[in-house]
Amino acid sequence: MTTQAVLDPRTARLLPWLVAVAFFMQALDGTILNTALPVMAIDLGENPLRMHGVLIAYLITVAILIPASGWLADRFGSRKIFYTAIMLFCLGSLLCTQVDTLDSLIIARIIQAVGGALMMPVGRLVVLRAYPRNDLVRVMSFVTLPGLVGPLIGPTIGGWLVEYASWRWIFAINLPIGLLGAYATRKLMPDFRPAKRPRFDVAGFLLFGAFTLSIILGIESLSQDSLLAPGWLLGIAVAALTLYSLHASRSKHPLFALSLFRLRSFSVGISGTLMSRLGSGAMPFLTPLMMQVGLGHSPSVAGMSMIPLTLTGMATKPFMSGMIRRFGYRAVLSCNTLAQGGLICSMALVGSETSLWLIIALLSLIGVANYIQFTAMGTVTLTELNDHQASSGTSLMSVTIQLSIGLAVSMAGALLVAFNPGEGALAQPSVMDAFSLAYLSLGALTIMSTLLFLRLPRKV
Repeated sequence: MTTQAVLDPRTARLLPWLVAVAFFMQALDGTILNTALPVMAIDLGENPLRMHGVLIAYLITVAILIPASGWLADRFGSRKIFYTAIMLFCLGSLLCTQVDTLDSLIIARIIQAVGGALMMPVGRLVVLRAYPRNDLVRVMSFVTLPGLVGPLIGPTIGGWLVEYASWRWIFAINLPIGLLGAYATRKLMPDFRPAKRPRFDVAGFLLFGAFTLSIILGIESLSQDSLLAPGWLLGIAVAALTLYSLHASRSKHPLFALSLFRLRSFSVGISGTLMSRLGSGAMPFLTPLMMQVGLGHSPSVAGMSMIPLTLTGMATKPFMSGMIRRFGYRAVLSCNTLAQGGLICSMALVGSETSLWLIIALLSLIGVANYIQFTAMGTVTLTELNDHQASSGTSLMSVTIQLSIGLAVSMAGALLVAFNPGEGALAQPSVMDAFSLAYLSLGALTIMSTLLFLRLPRKV
């Protein structure tokens, strides 16, 4: 079957709903867990400040597997891969409900992440191939909307489930949604499979995967007593990236073409995404943890306090186009990155006497800065790509976003452990000092990334 197909009216109408449900399921899962970590830690007999491995395992797996998703869909068919992705996500979710140790939970999350890594890229690919270009904006706007709704309601639902039921329900709610989606996939999903497929860059995939895995684990292991493991892991990351660069420069069809980085906007966008997201990417993990462990709020309050972070960002959307047209990407990104870093640093001032409403107001401002940053970076990164470069560039941007979030959570977790190393010190005032120093460190890194955006031409 070729990549072109004429959908019957019923399939054309229902297919966006199927892809949207898959997007919602993954987006919800990406945020619903953050609020539950302290309670999960108690149940599993772990230190809450060391629970970030549950998040990192998912993020690493997704970042590594995204580059293979398009090739797998072309090789085995979009219907089979999408169905398999949903079933793996459901299997991982089911296993998460049954675990009794942190290690077994991490393994279950990895299985869940294999499905999650395939769902969104294959869903986008199917929509791209199933609908004409003049209808693509409407359909993509519909299917990506749940990606905004998931982070909006995820922390609140997670907090309520933890407080009034059990943290295991966080994973159980995926099962009926996923099984319904799997059934709909068999009925509705077109089976796109092109007659000619480009060869998959196995060597590039393995080298880039080794880089992704080792750099995140290297930063994660900085919180350990021995410096040997981080040194080795970060050394492997540098070696893997160097070998990938040599391989890509000689390969006819590399995983990610190095020629993409000759475009200044793409190069700045990718490096800026990696660096400036270290602060904002840690916020959904760090803040609910601080609200509960440091300030003593309930899981439901901690979850609801995260709503403004997403809601105010969404409210900024109508002003984005006019802002960029008037000031340009260089000015918007440079000024906003400074503001974003300063706001993250200001979270260090939060203490036991700080009003909850003041915290919510601060998170609302951070939400505005985050949305401006993500929208402007996402657009400027792809603005110079031609049709031939679009697929590879978009895939690399998706991987970079996942990698940056993984690095952010790893760094935040390592900072918390480094600044509060005692296993039994959670009730002491020093735990808030650890959070304050973590916010200051991540905010400072965000401010430093402003230098990257100054490389953009003034006219951009």
